[in-house]
Amino acid sequence: MRIACLGGGPAGLYFAISMKLHNPAHEIVVFERNRADDTFGWGVVLSDETLDNLAANDPVSAERIREHFAYWDDVAVIHKGVKTVSTGHGFCGIGRRQLLILLQERARELGVEMRFETDVTDTSIDDYRREFDLVLAADGLNSRTRQTYAEHFKPDIDVRACKFVWLGTHQTFNDAFTFIFEKTEHGWVWAHAYQFDNDTATFIVECSEATWQAFGFGELSQQESIAICERIFAKHLGGHSLMTNANHVRGSAWINFPRVLCEKWSFENVVLMGDAAATAHFSIGSGSKLALESAIALAKYLHSETRMADALARYEEERRFEVLRLQSAARNSTEWFEQIERYLDLDPVQFNYSLLTRSQRISHENLRVRDPQWLASAERWFQAQSGNEGSSRAPMFAPYQLRDMRLVNRVVVSPMAQYKAVDGCPTDWHFIHYAERAKGGAGLVYTEMTCVSPTGRITPGCPGLYTPEHEAAWKRLCDFVHAETPAKLCAQIGHSGPKGSTQLGWQEMDAPLAEENWPLLAASAQPWSERNQSPKAMTRDDMDQVRDEFVSAAQMAERAGFDMIEIHAAHGYLLSSFITPLTNHRDDEYGGSLDNRLRYPLEVIRAVRSAWPAHKPLSVRISANDWRGDEGITPDDAVEIAKRLRTADVDIIDVSAGQTSTQAQPVYGRMFQTPFSDRIRNETPIPTIAVGNIYQADHVNSILIAGRADLVCIARPHLADPYWLLHVAAGLGDHDVEWPAPYRAGADQLQRLAERGEGWI
Repeated sequence: MRIACLGGGPAGLYFAISMKLHNPAHEIVVFERNRADDTFGWGVVLSDETLDNLAANDPVSAERIREHFAYWDDVAVIHKGVKTVSTGHGFCGIGRRQLLILLQERARELGVEMRFETDVTDTSIDDYRREFDLVLAADGLNSRTRQTYAEHFKPDIDVRACKFVWLGTHQTFNDAFTFIFEKTEHGWVWAHAYQFDNDTATFIVECSEATWQAFGFGELSQQESIAICERIFAKHLGGHSLMTNANHVRGSAWINFPRVLCEKWSFENVVLMGDAAATAHFSIGSGSKLALESAIALAKYLHSETRMADALARYEEERRFEVLRLQSAARNSTEWFEQIERYLDLDPVQFNYSLLTRSQRISHENLRVRDPQWLASAERWFQAQSGNEGSSRAPMFAPYQLRDMRLVNRVVVSPMAQYKAVDGCPTDWHFIHYAERAKGGAGLVYTEMTCVSPTGRITPGCPGLYTPEHEAAWKRLCDFVHAETPAKLCAQIGHSGPKGSTQLGWQEMDAPLAEENWPLLAASAQPWSERNQSPKAMTRDDMDQVRDEFVSAAQMAERAGFDMIEIHAAHGYLLSSFITPLTNHRDDEYGGSLDNRLRYPLEVIRAVRSAWPAHKPLSVRISANDWRGDEGITPDDAVEIAKRLRTADVDIIDVSAGQTSTQAQPVYGRMFQTPFSDRIRNETPIPTIAVGNIYQADHVNSILIAGRADLVCIARPHLADPYWLLHVAAGLGDHDVEWPAPYRAGADQLQRLAERGEGWI
């Protein structure tokens, strides 16, 4: 096979090497526009896992690379003058120039032809496509090949917000991968620094666009820009200067990182690799990893498949998953740095934890494996902040107080509809369901949305708080839970609005009843879908009536004995229908601007707050993102909503998202709604509850100690296992969690089994 590799970086060279190892008869030419020893980067970071993959593919080049690596296990974070060090991270660095030299030597040994100072043009790419059997386009971030065949590759390029400049220094930072945060007269500036040879380190300086503009970096020469960076980081550079190897670039050399993603990676006999196909932000250091491992995969499939088209398809299928996984982590990391100013006032312990877990690739228990001593100290710090001085329990077992309500831990049983009520009255099903979960150890147990009127129900199976019978049934539950468990109970009250009069959840969700539908109310006369009935746009009289129904429900909840109340203003129900512009089309004082759209929900909230005892907390659930872009509620809007709720004496915000439109396009994933909670908590600030695909103790602990929420809702795991928290505690070796007295023998056995690594099954 005759192969042209466009680009003599790590991707192109290592692919050429890998192909020659499979079959020395391949004729391979690497085209590189620069000279052999030119390079415009500094260091390259790889993980132990990538080194193992290189060794399995080509032990010769892997051993040569290892000989030039600088290794470190530690990550150091310098913030507010405090240096926090954690270990066990397992990284290594090598100079980009040294890596290229080693790969060039290995390629020559294997018979690869290399043509340097050969620029690739649109015309030459087309010529190569006809001349060679395969054209590998590893021509970098600004790939000419990708641009030439853009209609086939369909690239999506997202230019990120922060500015950065890639520098070097002879201050080696040889003890750790170091993050440095400095507050300047124009805002925060930070550096990512790591050693890559005996006397040189990479030193990437980054800041927000606003800070960059304030310094005037865009109008400065590289040397003028470097002089300012040296001043900012002088106490960390030990008298060493900062250096650039981008003298070929005019201006200051600061850039914005472009995230590249292509819909297709191949076109006929042309295939993309490395930064030409996809990029991963430098803050997770995976660009070279992606390139080298992609080279291994493509070479393998070109020899295992009988047709080139099949090989290219398998390469893209396998590597796209890995690339998307890393790009997801890189996006999380990128956004953390873009939004860093919301975290810079955190305590250094919490700031360090937040930084280490920013990409979601490192979890709480993974940190325990890496550095058990540091994590234990962080857990003690978190417990001390919670008033539990001296405790080293996991964050999920820290107490929490809202007004006079004190929770024994931070785990919440999320509100989950049961659809088992009869005429709005909770039944024995509800008593057993909620009582079991309260016995299961969670600090706070929510009821499902409990409706304030018969026509405010979502379905005929939804419970209510609008008759004495309802109040008595809920009181029976509250009395039992308070007598037999340490759990607290929260009544979530709401009105279905345009999503009412629908079928039970296990029938057809949000679909209208086949018969006996009741009339609906909403902000505007807009049906939930074409199939659902049109609600009546609420009049002032309707608003007064529904407001009073919320107050009456709250008063019943108080008499029943609930410890907390939550008003449901999310998911497209009545109050949500006012908040989101997707369903509020009013032209009076209750429509239009966000303040106007919030006017009626705030009226209800204030009325309930006045009727609810001052010593008991009030929560509000919101949809922080309609998943409809600027047409609906955005995360920016959610912060403003939270600020208004705070002024209405709301104690905590239950941060959900979506379910406000049938046209929503949510982005799902683990803890996918937690970033909204994080932002509201750290920008408003107000306490928050995180919800949404949170299902492991690891998730709960990392959310809490990183300061992304104050409480964490667990939904489906509590449906599958009412005793989820007790079982988690046994698995974590926590014997301080309170089991019901009749079940303690079972607890003893479970804990012994857990200590031996065994289970029930």
